[in-house]
Amino acid sequence: MNPRMILAIVLIAIGVLGLAYQGFSYTTRERVVDAGPLHIDADKEHTVPIAPIVGGVALAGGLALLVLSRPGKNT
Repeated sequence: MNPRMILAIVLIAIGVLGLAYQGFSYTTRERVVDAGPLHIDADKEHTVPIAPIVGGVALAGGLALLVLSRPGKNT
């Protein structure tokens, strides 16, 4: 497998995952109260959306690169 074919497969995988999940979330811990010996923490969830167009572009680019990198088709 040449590097272009590997890149194409990675782009296709990223595109499919981007279309399927459309974002990811993560949790951070914040200190809400800090009064002497009293400490209260709260978990806060953050969401990072990924536009479906990004997944579509990655998928289309990966497919195009896969077609262009087939053996016997290189010029």
